[in-house]
Amino acid sequence: MRPPHILLLALAFATTSPPALASSANAWAAHKLEVVSQCSQASGLKEPRLIGDLIEYDDRVGYTVALIAGLYPQPHLRQKPGRSLCLFDKRRRTAHAAPADGLR
Repeated sequence: MRPPHILLLALAFATTSPPALASSANAWAAHKLEVVSQCSQASGLKEPRLIGDLIEYDDRVGYTVALIAGLYPQPHLRQKPGRSLCLFDKRRRTAHAAPADGLR
């Protein structure tokens, strides 16, 4: 039979989850702000806003996807509404956007 202190130690480890495995709510909020800010700028749209939720790919892929809506700034488009699909590279912390008006 094992000594009682070994059993208590094993029980303590089994019921404790390591805090380093999950990001804090503050870290996720800061990430979202960065993605929306970078993607809004990359979209080139006026009055940009996030549509829906961010799509988070795992760290093996390294991207977050955002759909941004706003108004085209070009005078000949006369403030026409538009959408942009943005890929945010988590490693480089850069955003790349492309027109996405065809998405439904």
